[in-house]
Amino acid sequence: MGPVRALKRTNPLTVTVGVVLCIVIFLFLLTPSSDTSASAAHRKAHAASNPLSPPTSPFRKSNERARDGKRIPPPVVHYHMNNLTSSANPLENRETILILTPLARFYQEYWDNLLKLSYPHELITLAFIIPKNRDGNAATAELQERITKTQKTGPENERFASIIIERQDFEAPLSSQSETERHKMENQKARRAAMSKARNSLLFTTLGPSTSWVLWIDSDIIETPKTLIEDLASHDKDIIVPNCFQRFQDDKTKEDKERPYDFNSWQDSQIAKDLAANMGPDDILLEGYAEMATYRTLLAYMYKVGGDPRQEVNLDGVGGTALMVKADVHRDGAMFPPFAFYHLIETEGFAKMAKRLGKDSFGLPNYKVYHYNE
Repeated sequence: MGPVRALKRTNPLTVTVGVVLCIVIFLFLLTPSSDTSASAAHRKAHAASNPLSPPTSPFRKSNERARDGKRIPPPVVHYHMNNLTSSANPLENRETILILTPLARFYQEYWDNLLKLSYPHELITLAFIIPKNRDGNAATAELQERITKTQKTGPENERFASIIIERQDFEAPLSSQSETERHKMENQKARRAAMSKARNSLLFTTLGPSTSWVLWIDSDIIETPKTLIEDLASHDKDIIVPNCFQRFQDDKTKEDKERPYDFNSWQDSQIAKDLAANMGPDDILLEGYAEMATYRTLLAYMYKVGGDPRQEVNLDGVGGTALMVKADVHRDGAMFPPFAFYHLIETEGFAKMAKRLGKDSFGLPNYKVYHYNE
């Protein structure tokens, strides 16, 4: 009879509060967390469930086991490549962007510029390749610090779908990464051959079957329009580059000015072709050096104040400071030759290789991005 008497003494209000509390706990457990926003949902939907998933998807480790204790084999994943688009309206078609950066030094302005890009970050994968030296170690540490801050505690709209960091498996040819040392003519062939290897390693290990566009951005590009991806894609070209300039202060007048920086985007000349015709099989043409005057028409010098930013020009060579490529161009076999390819190397050799595959390159003389000034 004891339990019966206890039940009779129970206050109806206590029972009501208990029921309400149970409902609240039940709803709390079933309600999605704040991380399941539209962008977070997209990231989770594209998360890798096994090691065989495409490298541009974040890997979500699975510990699923069958009843007998054996690991459940990964599923077969189907990709309908015919449905993959690289269009003039990437945002409307929800096209994924792979941003690739060979990174020898870390610049905060570079990272800040990436965060400002207006293209939905849940559709962007970032990938970096960093040399295995002292500068590379410092760059890796700084990069990882920014990534942790952005991906874990930053605003939801700033978080990227996936971020990949790779370390080079070969030594850097130059001990110094100063701007002066990098641009010495005698260092160009070795430096750019190493850059080609780094670019190819990064590309081949990160390009996934769902990637629509590949955007190459050098780590010292610190200022671009925030609509860079949408603007370049809107031209619907296989390969397209903006004009790369550099801001500086005039030593005499102390005025803020800007100057052309990247001379690797050009239209060929007969003089350059004649120079190449008399070169040895392993010799390369270099642009921007008085010792090797090619008289090519440079994109850097096509800029006009007040010019139409959407003006397009055909190019025979391209630079890699900011380079937008339809992913299918790379899938078809266009890579960055680390050897003399028609006497061209790295990004200029890439443009030549793409041309041999029937893919044309274009430049935007009046659409500018800016390089860091050391």
